[in-house]
Amino acid sequence: MTKDDVSSCTYLHFGLLVTGEGERKYLHHLFRALMATGVCHFEVIGKIEQLSPRTSRHRRIEVVGTNKRIPTKDERRISLPARNFLQRKEPCSFALLIDDLEHDRRDQVQAVFERYRDALEQALEEEQKRRVAVHFLVTMLEAYFFADAQAVNQVLDCTPPLDDYPGDVEQIRHPKGELKRRCQDYSETETMGAILSLLDVSHVLARPDTCAALRALFDWCVCQMQTHTADLLHISFDELRQRLHLDEGVLYPVTKNQCRHRALSPTP
Repeated sequence: MTKDDVSSCTYLHFGLLVTGEGERKYLHHLFRALMATGVCHFEVIGKIEQLSPRTSRHRRIEVVGTNKRIPTKDERRISLPARNFLQRKEPCSFALLIDDLEHDRRDQVQAVFERYRDALEQALEEEQKRRVAVHFLVTMLEAYFFADAQAVNQVLDCTPPLDDYPGDVEQIRHPKGELKRRCQDYSETETMGAILSLLDVSHVLARPDTCAALRALFDWCVCQMQTHTADLLHISFDELRQRLHLDEGVLYPVTKNQCRHRALSPTP
């Protein structure tokens, strides 16, 4: 990576496209540890419909008698909002599409990823495509609550109180249902935000053999921060990566190589 490969920014803007109502209201809280550096901000820029793999070939349709392409439904709902956000603060803005990967969609993950990635890129310039990514919460956001039981117990009356899940929370089949069973006052549109405001992501990611999808999401964000704020010497990215346990842990294979500079870097 050379100096010419990076943009020098003093502040980064991350826009989130999400598929759930609770995520629309609260998901930005998940990134508190990154915002605490003082060099970036996360905001939800839209709620979109969850997509499934394509069942037919994508067709390019043009207006009769012109060379203008008719925007697809995916482009209108996903790519255009992302482009509008990116253009507001170029080149220091980034867009993420974040979806749940429920248990019954796991076998389709590569096709789902490609559908989202294609939808996200449709209206973007080539340079803008380097500043967008698709990531998954596995199997849904509530899974990660089980990795930080202290945050949940401070908000909900769970009987008995939760303990940190002993295995990989991304293997829990239906974490939202399990949370509601254990903690009857849980609400996706009410108490989710309070839990996210307390959730310690460094604790959630502390075990290197778990949370591959979530770690890949944070790895992408920090990779962009490192790439585009290279001149901000007061930021210790080594310390940030160590605190979030990004280098010693597993990364989700489908989503892990979307940061251009990470993908182009030789493997140690």
